[in-house]
Amino acid sequence: MIEINAIHKRFHHQEVLKGVSLNVEAGEVVCLIGPSGSGKSTVLRCINGFETYDSGSITIDGVRVDAHAKNIHELRMRVGMVFQRFNLFAHRTALENVMEGPVYVRRTPVARARDDARHLLDKVGLSHRMNAYPAELSGGQQQRVAIARALAMEPAALLFDEPTSALDPELVGEVLAVMRALARDGMTMVVVTHEMAFAREVADRVCFLHGGTICETGAAREVLSHPQHPRTQDFLRRLLSPDGTPAGANPN
Repeated sequence: MIEINAIHKRFHHQEVLKGVSLNVEAGEVVCLIGPSGSGKSTVLRCINGFETYDSGSITIDGVRVDAHAKNIHELRMRVGMVFQRFNLFAHRTALENVMEGPVYVRRTPVARARDDARHLLDKVGLSHRMNAYPAELSGGQQQRVAIARALAMEPAALLFDEPTSALDPELVGEVLAVMRALARDGMTMVVVTHEMAFAREVADRVCFLHGGTICETGAAREVLSHPQHPRTQDFLRRLLSPDGTPAGANPN
């Protein structure tokens, strides 16, 4: 569904992506892991057309992603994105935030968009907060509204850019639970995350990035339990216990 072929990306004099290639099948969950600055978020932003890439190619269902092309808005509707910082409209309620895209971009009738938004807020466990403004919601609730808003555009795939990194630890679980449910429903997902337990449980594949390249890729449990590349081993050694569970986790 998503084909990334040898993309390079440079910011000024620094090359941040050095020939990244990755294919994502429909219904697959792929987690991108690695240290900060390794290029993970840049890969996502190139897929969605928020960043241009200097060479190589990215296609979605066979259509080339070009940030300057007239069809870029249509491609962004096909592949939604959930950011670290929820980016909700502060002056609109949760319900209105979810309705916004369908009404103003897809030209969906307001009554239908409202019904759909209510259903999606219920799906993420927030039907009781549909009339609340973002300032009245916790960070976890705001992120769940952001996920509902992305789903409202009926995307074929979702990109998640460290969706829990801005949350207090006690709020992380509620967002990951929604993402687990989406994975069970067959949503195609590419997730940049430092949540190794989530990657181990939910991802079909894990790709470890370092210095703008994919150093290692494979089945999530295999890579996280038996990494082969020295850089992957070093990265995971800092985060995981020997059995592949998060360091400090209770095995029971």
